[in-house]
Amino acid sequence: MYECLIGSSEGAFVPLSTVRLEFTPKLFTLWKAGIPRAQLRADVISGMIVGIVALPLAIAFAIASGVAPDKGLITAIVAGFAISAFGGSRVQIGGPTGAFIVIVYGIVQQHGIEGLVIATFMAGILLVLLGLMRAGKLLKYFPHTLIVGFTAGIAVIILTTQVKELLGLRMGDLPSGAVQQWMAYAGQLTSINPWAVAVSVLSIGLVLFTPRITRYIPGPLAAIIACTAVAWGFQLPVETIAGRFGAIPQTLPIPHLPRLDLATVRELFQPAVAIALLGAIESLLSAVVADGMIGGRHRSDMELIAQGGGNMLSALFGGIPATGAIARTATNVKNGGRTPIAGMVHAITLLVIMLAAAPLAGRIPLAALAGILVVVAYNMSEWRSFVSALKGHRYDALVLVVTFLLTVVFDLVLAIEVGMVLAAFLFMKRMSDITDLKPVLTDGGAAEEGEIAVPPGVRVFDVSGPLFFGAAQKFQDVLSEINDRQHVIIIRLRHVPMVDATGMHRIGHIVQQLERQRKQIFITDVVPTVADELRAQPWFRDELLAMNVEDTLSRIGA
Repeated sequence: MYECLIGSSEGAFVPLSTVRLEFTPKLFTLWKAGIPRAQLRADVISGMIVGIVALPLAIAFAIASGVAPDKGLITAIVAGFAISAFGGSRVQIGGPTGAFIVIVYGIVQQHGIEGLVIATFMAGILLVLLGLMRAGKLLKYFPHTLIVGFTAGIAVIILTTQVKELLGLRMGDLPSGAVQQWMAYAGQLTSINPWAVAVSVLSIGLVLFTPRITRYIPGPLAAIIACTAVAWGFQLPVETIAGRFGAIPQTLPIPHLPRLDLATVRELFQPAVAIALLGAIESLLSAVVADGMIGGRHRSDMELIAQGGGNMLSALFGGIPATGAIARTATNVKNGGRTPIAGMVHAITLLVIMLAAAPLAGRIPLAALAGILVVVAYNMSEWRSFVSALKGHRYDALVLVVTFLLTVVFDLVLAIEVGMVLAAFLFMKRMSDITDLKPVLTDGGAAEEGEIAVPPGVRVFDVSGPLFFGAAQKFQDVLSEINDRQHVIIIRLRHVPMVDATGMHRIGHIVQQLERQRKQIFITDVVPTVADELRAQPWFRDELLAMNVEDTLSRIGA
């Protein structure tokens, strides 16, 4: 009995068994192989620790996104459990992340909570489709400078949105856009609350320095406990979660999906694409980082499907978008988590906290959460990578700066779109720059091409590099290098790995024009794939191809 072979996303054929494995959740594989009891214990402990770490982050990300704090908890619980249970990574922790703040805040401002739920559900469907189409490996083609650019831009926006809480400013809802927000802050500086500033500073200090003192207490948890105790114990005049949003519910909501119609789908399709694209990039980046930490290998397509399912479930329960969280995943690895059970325990831990301690969470000062997000923004900025990319090639620096500025000044969707187009154009420019065409024989007299004597009347052109539409004009310039005394033209393609349709058209045009001038033309040293494409052209004749220059010269009797 034989297994079928099917095509992969990269054009190769892979065994059906490999495809089945790619679409099998990691948990299923590990459970079938057997998980040692000691590892199971370590996963449970790690999951509880990560759940405690995720508590303040989930609440903070929700508030910064313009929704109620319980939306973040719901997302971490529902989506986090699904992503771990059905994902393609051993240690990935899913939930709300800072990367989504920009997109979610904009959707809520324009379409409300119902619009966000629909966009999140649609994004989940798109992610599942991406996984089923085996698009997980295609995301590696996103340029590093593009990712660094929009990530740094998101970090700046997160910092910008938290200034109000950091300083305790007495002002209404923030306008959309980072520039407009800074202008609004400038007019409210007289309303700074020094107590809020003090709580923010205490929170930032605890997040940064607690890990240096002990590794058993997560920095965000220490910040939340200490700041809440100080604010409540001394009755400081600072705003709390309950004071702004009311009590946090102690139950999960009943799942439901808002009514869909074609007009709503059209209106929210672009935000849904943005959520899906960012979620795919963030989750696979996190999975790659985790692979490096544990020496594993994730299943990218299964991870996308799980991310999509997690987002669909999050939307059904009224949550916000979720993706792989690099910081929480790293925390899981550092605490001994090695199977998806840790991520599932993390979600269960958050559910227990929500059911038992939601009233206590309502006393958390917003300034403390803002301090945590400032550290998140700093870590997200990757400023060292940003500076390093600026010192690199000018084209890479251009993509970085344009993506960063568009993210901060306009929006993330536009930044990714323009950044990808710009990166593609600059890549084509660099490829055309390395494509070289040079004559081997100068006009008049014999010359040496390696050990082959090239006689008068014969002109050899050596082409190197990909011959695509960006470099096709260089190939067209062959005609300007030929004079009436040269009756044999040899085009050597020994270093040409590929020729696109435009390149083939140029070759055909040159062949036909030279034949009208009654010159002999030969194409030599062609790699097999390019030779096959040449034979498929309507202008091609078998006598045009030759093995090499020496063979060609012997054929014409030179």
